[in-house]
Amino acid sequence: MASTKPGKRSSLIKSTSRDNNQGGILTRVSTAVSQSPILAQTKRAGSDAGYVANRLLKSTGKAAWIAGTTFLILFVPLIIEMDREQQFNELDLQQASLLGTPPPSVLAPPK
Repeated sequence: MASTKPGKRSSLIKSTSRDNNQGGILTRVSTAVSQSPILAQTKRAGSDAGYVANRLLKSTGKAAWIAGTTFLILFVPLIIEMDREQQFNELDLQQASLLGTPPPSVLAPPK
């Protein structure tokens, strides 16, 4: 029988337990990746992109609010007034046709 020295056997057990404490290859790879400067730079770039997108969304919302309220205040009353005028013109044409007079647009201006 081959005899083993007690010192060799204990060093073999210590190295195996040391490998178990560090974890397997998956743990070592994931640790290396998580501590990578490329990953840190990618995280910063993603965070910066999120910040810019958030600010752009807020600015777009404010611009849409300004455009919407401006449209309501300036253009809606104009559209309503133009519709009223159109209805008034149609009523004039209808009354003129009932009375038998030619419509105002057909009359020639005096010379």
